[in-house]
Amino acid sequence: MNDDRNGQGFTRRRVLQIGTAAAAVAAAAPALGGEAAAQAAPGPTPGPGGGFARPGAAVRPRFRWWWPDGLVDPAEIRREIDQIAAAGFGGAEIVAVHHSIRDKSVLDPEGHGWGTPAWNAGVEAALDQAARRGVTVDLTIGPAWPAAVPTITPDDEAAVQELAYGTATVAGGATHDGPVPEPVAAPEAAVTKRQLVAVHAVRIDTANATRKETGLAPASFTDLTAKAAGERITWTAPAGGDWLLFAYWRRGSGQRPESGPHSAPDSCVVDHFSRAGTRAVTAFWEARLLTRDIRRLIRRAGATLFEDSIELETDALNWTPDLPAEFKRRRGYDLMPYLPVVVRYKENTKFAYDAATTSHVRHDFWLTISDLFNEYHFAAIAKWAHSLGLEYRAQPYGLETDAIYTAAILDVPEGESLGFKNLDDYRALAGGRDMGGRTILSCEAGAYQGGAYNTTWNKLLRTMGGAYAAGLNQTVLHGFSYATAPGAAWPGFAAFTPYNGGIGFAESWGPRQPTWRHAPDVAGYLSRIHQAMQAGKSRIDVAVFRQKGYTKTGIGAGWFTKSGVPLGWTHQLISAPLLDLPSATVSGGRLAPGGPAYQVMFIEGDRFAGNECTLPLGTARTMLKLTQAGLPLVFLGDWSAATVPGLARDGENEQLRDVLKQVFAQPRVRVVALEDDVPGALADLGLRPTVAYAQASTLLTAHRQDGGTDYYYLCNGKHAETVKPPVAAIDHDVTFTRSDRKAVPYRLDLWTGETERIAVYREDGDTITLRVALQPSEATVIVLARGGQAPSATASDAELRVDRQRLIARATAPGGYSTTLPDGRTVETVIGAVPEAQTLTSWRLQVEDMTPDGVRRHDLKLDALTAWPDIPELADVSGIGTYTTTVNWAGDGGAVLDLGEVFDTCRVTVNGHRLPVSVIVPAVDVGPYLRRGANTIEVGVATTLNNRLRVSDPAVYGGAARQKYGLIGPVRLVPYGEAVVSTR
Repeated sequence: MNDDRNGQGFTRRRVLQIGTAAAAVAAAAPALGGEAAAQAAPGPTPGPGGGFARPGAAVRPRFRWWWPDGLVDPAEIRREIDQIAAAGFGGAEIVAVHHSIRDKSVLDPEGHGWGTPAWNAGVEAALDQAARRGVTVDLTIGPAWPAAVPTITPDDEAAVQELAYGTATVAGGATHDGPVPEPVAAPEAAVTKRQLVAVHAVRIDTANATRKETGLAPASFTDLTAKAAGERITWTAPAGGDWLLFAYWRRGSGQRPESGPHSAPDSCVVDHFSRAGTRAVTAFWEARLLTRDIRRLIRRAGATLFEDSIELETDALNWTPDLPAEFKRRRGYDLMPYLPVVVRYKENTKFAYDAATTSHVRHDFWLTISDLFNEYHFAAIAKWAHSLGLEYRAQPYGLETDAIYTAAILDVPEGESLGFKNLDDYRALAGGRDMGGRTILSCEAGAYQGGAYNTTWNKLLRTMGGAYAAGLNQTVLHGFSYATAPGAAWPGFAAFTPYNGGIGFAESWGPRQPTWRHAPDVAGYLSRIHQAMQAGKSRIDVAVFRQKGYTKTGIGAGWFTKSGVPLGWTHQLISAPLLDLPSATVSGGRLAPGGPAYQVMFIEGDRFAGNECTLPLGTARTMLKLTQAGLPLVFLGDWSAATVPGLARDGENEQLRDVLKQVFAQPRVRVVALEDDVPGALADLGLRPTVAYAQASTLLTAHRQDGGTDYYYLCNGKHAETVKPPVAAIDHDVTFTRSDRKAVPYRLDLWTGETERIAVYREDGDTITLRVALQPSEATVIVLARGGQAPSATASDAELRVDRQRLIARATAPGGYSTTLPDGRTVETVIGAVPEAQTLTSWRLQVEDMTPDGVRRHDLKLDALTAWPDIPELADVSGIGTYTTTVNWAGDGGAVLDLGEVFDTCRVTVNGHRLPVSVIVPAVDVGPYLRRGANTIEVGVATTLNNRLRVSDPAVYGGAARQKYGLIGPVRLVPYGEAVVSTR
């Protein structure tokens, strides 16, 4: 029976599971522990934060809210806050973005720019209305990105800086007599000042050349800075080979925030590596943005201060005036002799010493940049934001800096679905978040290139499903555009479309979208994932050590990414500074027992430096202490000649190797040569994943523990959007570890908030094993918690549910069904006659057709379901379709309504009872609402605006393909029968 397929490829087992999950409220509600219990409010489905049926605003998804600078009407701002709140979202992040407007003068930067009184009036209205509606508002640190203010010029030391180099070739024995070399990278037009930092000479050495870099001899380095008076120099190269004469110029990079001007004068990006740059930001806010009313309203409705991705773009090298002194203080040696191998042109290094020196010096350079970034920018901004009553949320990547550690500094680190290449990019930020004692990992979600007015909720949920398993637990949707702006065509202003004349990025969600009618269902679904994945503390199996804390790289964790995850292992990436945090203690053999509680630390070679086996000496000593306290360590590779990752001081590498010998001698340490040896090492250490499957699976999991309650998020997903072949349906046993041996399993319906006691499972000590069946991209949450007494089974041919202290068997075919009880007895349950499944083909379709001239209406009768473009009257229609049919019902059981193919969102109404339907698996149990005789079934389907815009604005959208809108089906009513299982 279990392999018998119906309609859209669901097994009968799968249809039944849809039914039991949707129809049954928990017979005995789970007893939630710890933080969840303290926060729970009365309601039908208790849970952390006030119940899963009605999640609070704090866990609801948010919008990136795009304004055309301050050219906004406070009354419209209030309306849009109302729209966001009414649709079930938790708030919005205000940001000045208007890439779609080519003529920026129409926005009036002087009168209505960022930071003007008009801008502040809009912000006040947003905060005030948010307070009234019980939602919150995030404030962006500057206009667009990166952080910038209009009170500095590119020549100011507080402005973003670069180091540009120039070279001249001097033959051995020849003399250079003239100006020092000019920079190869031309300055931006607004940059008028520069400072000569140094002049050096180095002999060319082809032995050190690489495919893209000129080789240099480090021993030949000569400092000529003192000879370069008046930016001229006379110098004779020693005989024997050609030399390069270097000059280095410090200047502003002249970078402006994206798609400006947003202010008058135009804002300038600040130096992110100095106190001066941070002071420029905070001083402008204190003087121009933080009015008395805004300060007051922030305390009532402000959530976070947000900073978008750190895109400090330069054709030269990122720099700051005090960098040479800071480098020497932090790294213990002079940077200047190594500048030739550090400088860049158009993001590429051009010169190299020997490979080891070059790699290690570059490591030290970017480590210093990272230190300055974290100390003078992120930590300083966080402290200032807290003084206002805001948390600090940021995307801390874009440069070769330790974003993992930054995630421990930020209140809310954030990633992005557009730029992140796979799930390990999220796991890097999640490691910092958890070791730093934070709760939230946010995501800028759904910024699809060319996605304007054609992005579906289905696509968004499929994109994000796996990310929640990698630690994500807050979604900021990209985005919600303000209603209008000068020159904006129907359906209104959209921040990113048109984009260079064509279809732009992402969606402009909101009332202009037909699917907005169903947005509360999607918002509720996302809220419940967030709520479960913010409960208590994250629990992770493995801490994977990274020598460089980069993210947005797509570089994974070797065996654990490729083979461990498909077997149930979970991991995060951590970097050296995290091991110096107060959380980095060991208890019960686990690292950070009050946080992620890692079972083991895995250390491999530097994946960003040819897998070289490197460790900071201090980190190796810390690892020794951690394993002496009981933490298992697994090393991969040949560590016999390990080195420190930066330029070694006298004896440092020898000390490192001595410490590692001590580490390797510890009883809880294993060293393996190959990735294939990792599972053997884990088994030898007696370790097993918290969640396990008998065979490799596409199931992805995340675990939160709240006191004695465990929340397991499950998604049938993939590591990256580009992974092939596509994910298939799964149906297999999964073993979960429980914190409380008296806990029993519940399934949370993410679309309704109902928690259902799972009837079939096996217990073995601290584990519970149950069957999990999920369609591609489908997700659910399993809760292990104490509950009231209820019967259960260990196996059954039928689907079982718990109802008022009874086990109910359900099946789609009549006959006898065997159930095995926990005491080993097998009982037979007979299910009587079950009607045949019906395919529903005759429908009345009423369409609300959204056009630039208003809503048109179409009323059609259909004898067969097909996509709207195949119906002449609806070929270019976008809007909302209501399909109505009548079904005669004579059965004694119930039925699942399987909708087949639907584009995009839908709701089902049965005899006046409205039911939300999963965007991923469009099937719903309608049994409780059917009655004998005639039954009216309505299916409301909402579309994108793509098909209408193709014809209403062909200059921009004419190249888009028609989308297959509507209820396409086949739609089947699949009856089931039920009977009580005898457990006595």
